[in-house]
Amino acid sequence: MSESNLRLTPNQEVILAALRLHRRYGLEILAAIESNGGKQIGFNSLYPNLKKLEKKGLVQSEWGDEPPEAHSGARRKYYRITAAGIRALEIKQELLAGVAAWRPETEGA
Repeated sequence: MSESNLRLTPNQEVILAALRLHRRYGLEILAAIESNGGKQIGFNSLYPNLKKLEKKGLVQSEWGDEPPEAHSGARRKYYRITAAGIRALEIKQELLAGVAAWRPETEGA
């Protein structure tokens, strides 16, 4: 997998973080992000980002086994992070740690 496939937008990063420990469906992803102080992501942003993450191989989706919801008649589609998705998050964390630890070179040292 190319390094460019591991690059994440801020929304994609927080979506992957929401999936790091749990398989979730769309509303659960939104709730996990919003209940932990994350910025609000709407459906118009969530699902296109999930599709992009799936195309990159960073998440996988599957239809749930439960019956369709009574009020919407739709089955839930669950998403889970892949090993490549975990690696993309690790790369982002390494980048942030490196930025935080960076110190300018001192002259004459």
